[in-house]
Amino acid sequence: MTGWQTLFYKEVLRFWKVGFQTVGAPVITAILYLMIFGHVLEGRVQVYDSIGYTAFLLPGLVMMSVLQNAFANSSSSLVQSKIMGNLVFLLLTPLSHRAWFVAYVGSSVVRGLAVGAGVMLVTWWFARPPFESPLWIAIFAVAGAALLGALGLIAGLWADKFDQMAAFQNFIIVPMTFLSGVFYSIHSLPDFWQSVSHLNPFFYMIDGFRYGFFGVSDVSPWVSLLVVGTALMAVSAVALHLLRIGYKIRY
Repeated sequence: MTGWQTLFYKEVLRFWKVGFQTVGAPVITAILYLMIFGHVLEGRVQVYDSIGYTAFLLPGLVMMSVLQNAFANSSSSLVQSKIMGNLVFLLLTPLSHRAWFVAYVGSSVVRGLAVGAGVMLVTWWFARPPFESPLWIAIFAVAGAALLGALGLIAGLWADKFDQMAAFQNFIIVPMTFLSGVFYSIHSLPDFWQSVSHLNPFFYMIDGFRYGFFGVSDVSPWVSLLVVGTALMAVSAVALHLLRIGYKIRY
C-alpha cells in the first residue's frame, strides 16, 4: 500500500472494529425517529402529492445519518489521537497534507455511506420510496459525506479535548442538520424562515438527495448541486490549508 492507502485503511478499520457503536447505534436512532414521527404524523401531514409522510421522511433520515456520522468519523479520530498522544507517529511519516486529507475524508465517506445504507435497509420495512434518479442519490450522498468529513477535519484540528468537539457538534452540526428539512418541507414555514433555510447548506444536501427518490424537490437539484459543490470546495480548501501548516498538531 502507499501512504494514504495505509492511513485510509487504518481509519476505516478504526470505526469498523467498533461497528455496533459507530454503525449500528446510528441506525437504531434513525429507526426510533421514523417510528415516532412516522406514527404520529402519517396521515396528518401531506408534503408531496401521492407520497406518504413516512416515505417522505425516510430519505431525510438517511441523509441526516450520513452527514452526522461522516463528521463524527474524522473529528473524533483527530481529537482522540491528540488526547492519546499517538498523533506524533503520523507526523513522523513522510505523508503529505493531501494524503492526510484523502485518507480522513475518504474514511468518513465510507462510514457515512455505511450508516446510510444500514438505515435504508432497516427502514425499508416501514416505507418504500421510489428511486426516480439513483445518480442524484449517489452524487449528493458522496458529496455530502465528503463535505462533512472535511468539516470534521477542521473541527478535529481546532478542538483540544472532547468537550470542545461536543460543543462544535451540538451547537453547529446538529442544529443545522435538524433545521434543514429532514422532517418537513420548507414550504410549510413562514416566509422569513424559508429565507433562513435557504442560507443553510445542509438544506441543499438533503433536498437534492430527496429529489433522487421522488423527482420532486423544494429547489432545483442543479441549484443544490452548485451550493453543495461550492461549499465542498471551500471547506476542503480550508482543511487542506490547516493540514499544510500543521494547525494545532505541530508545536
